[in-house]
Amino acid sequence: MKKLQKELNLKKIIFNLLIYSSFSIVFIGCGNQNANSDKESESLHEDTTQEEWNTADLSTYTDPVPVYGNWKNYTTKDGLPSDKSYCVRVIGDKVWAGTHDGLAVFENGKWKTFTTEDGLPHNGIVSVDFSKETGDVWIGTLGGLSRYSAGKFENFNQLNSGLPNDLVYMVICDGKDIWTATGGGVGHYDTHSRKWGIYTEQNAPMHEPWTYGVSAGNGKIFIAAWGGGVIEYDKKTKHFKDYVDPDGEMEIDLLPDDGPVHDITTATSYANGVLWVSSYFGLSRYNGTHWKGYFDHDSGLASNFINFIRAEGPVVYSCSDNGLSCTNGKDWVTYKKNDNNSDGKAIITTGNEKKELPLSPSISHNFIIGVDAEADKLWVATSQGVSCGELIK
Repeated sequence: MKKLQKELNLKKIIFNLLIYSSFSIVFIGCGNQNANSDKESESLHEDTTQEEWNTADLSTYTDPVPVYGNWKNYTTKDGLPSDKSYCVRVIGDKVWAGTHDGLAVFENGKWKTFTTEDGLPHNGIVSVDFSKETGDVWIGTLGGLSRYSAGKFENFNQLNSGLPNDLVYMVICDGKDIWTATGGGVGHYDTHSRKWGIYTEQNAPMHEPWTYGVSAGNGKIFIAAWGGGVIEYDKKTKHFKDYVDPDGEMEIDLLPDDGPVHDITTATSYANGVLWVSSYFGLSRYNGTHWKGYFDHDSGLASNFINFIRAEGPVVYSCSDNGLSCTNGKDWVTYKKNDNNSDGKAIITTGNEKKELPLSPSISHNFIIGVDAEADKLWVATSQGVSCGELIK
């Protein structure tokens, strides 16, 4: 077990070095905040067979998984500040992309760049979201949190606010509330009262304060915590509940569909009454009653190493180290680029039937960290630029 824990810690370090190799980051501890916590984990294991699961739930999905083609790839030659792209978000008629060297905004066919010279706290941009309440854009960086409003940046860090840690992996807007997943816990900022809340292993059922992702839905906040599975926070009762892999095995998912496939989680996303959870070991789906796990050896998933997910309607988009996979829980479409040229393919899996659709060009790279979908386009952040595909089916 000690050997495995060392391997997992090494995997965390390597992953962060892959993304943030040129930065030196110091993590500072977080203070306590009052909150109620239910420390008991829920296994949610049900005596339901795989066949019964499909009949009761997944068979109800009739929405096909969309297929995208006619890919257009954007790099520094097209105006991006860096080809290393960490996130992408469609906001109205603009596309916001976070890169290694600044924030890029695509509008009217052109990219505009914002850096620290324009007021950002750091050039490494890893998350972007927007407030439907105010129209402000919130930006998570390697050096703090920023709000872009009325053409100006307002920055938050550990010294001037209640932000738990300056390494902000994820930021989401939920009404008047801003939630951040950081290297030192989860931060909650009420934009009306301007008060902060901090949640760590000291006041929430976390294994450690390192958190990768956060999402909102159904009156709850879902936190992806390193070693802690999924932490659910009920906004009404202010109680926590954690979902972990009940079998206790860190090397394999010993008992299928008994909970999240692994306690090392990287992102959560809630849509259409379904919670999706990603990890470095596979994908999980929870419909409020049952858990279902997906792996690259038994589904259309491109890789078990998943960096990020985003659910839109019945479909979840999974960003991995070996391509982009999209599924409604039953059917799959996976995009992969060829190793030796700019072409690639879409692997379409419907039931037991699998076919490949040639793409020329394809996505710009198979290492993918961010994705966002709009009505007829899919935007993807890769390690070699930002890709945009058009809906073809």
